[in-house]
Amino acid sequence: MHLKALGRALSAGGLLAPAASSAHPSAPHATRLADLPWSFEPWVIACLAISAALYAFGLARLWRHAGGGRGVRIGQAAAFGCGWLVLVLALVSPLDPLGAHLFSAHMVQHELLMIVAAPLLVLGRPLAVWAWALSVAQRRASGRFFHRPAWRLPWQALTGPLAAWALHAVVLWLWHLPILFDAALADEAVHALQHTSFLASALLFWWSVLGAATRKGQGVALLSLFTTMVHTGALGALLTLAPTPWYAPYQQTAPAFGWSALEDQQLGGLVMWIPAGLVYVVCGLALAADWLHGRPRTAN
Repeated sequence: MHLKALGRALSAGGLLAPAASSAHPSAPHATRLADLPWSFEPWVIACLAISAALYAFGLARLWRHAGGGRGVRIGQAAAFGCGWLVLVLALVSPLDPLGAHLFSAHMVQHELLMIVAAPLLVLGRPLAVWAWALSVAQRRASGRFFHRPAWRLPWQALTGPLAAWALHAVVLWLWHLPILFDAALADEAVHALQHTSFLASALLFWWSVLGAATRKGQGVALLSLFTTMVHTGALGALLTLAPTPWYAPYQQTAPAFGWSALEDQQLGGLVMWIPAGLVYVVCGLALAADWLHGRPRTAN
């Protein structure tokens, strides 16, 4: 890895702070963050608005019924709010169009979705709160529906530790194959599918980790965190140490920002390798402390 090139990349790190949308608006000559547009994809804005409104209404109804901070703690509600804001950062601000030009920006966006927004949203217990946004009759009907074996058994399978871990790993590695990553850069629908699968698989993964309710389950969750840190770190290392760039489109766009496609890829690989790996370490230490003291965590 070229240290001089890495230094140049890090010196321009201010370009990587904001986040973006799920489709690449056209900004072919933009070389500054201020030149890049915000994204207001109707379906993204609708999903964000509906999820926030349902959570706020459900939380107000729950706390009016049970008392403030009961059922869902204030800290859990704050976690959901922070996760929701990270989604806005990752899906609405200019990071997504920036990701069309820089792989490192694209990597920041993906990590925001998978290791920041996803665990915060899970900690906020959204399904329980959204249920309170429904009427009593609707809650009973939805409860009967979701307890049917046709729904309950597949859900239990998907949120099981092994299935959630494997699905998240497969999604992560497949989308970083050059043929699929380049396809996401070239087609807005494929790009939206990429982001949706990243977020959905991450939500299932963190659900299985943070929802561990027994000492055995917490032990399995620790193993999931450790092995995910290892395989994502391995992918980050491969990206960082690769002798040639993997993704052809960035060979045309990265030079406008002052570094080559390979230097840009090295920075993106480091983002996945080091900061993202530290998130798994911190979460693992918190889970280990709970495991040692016999304190279960609950997702939903």
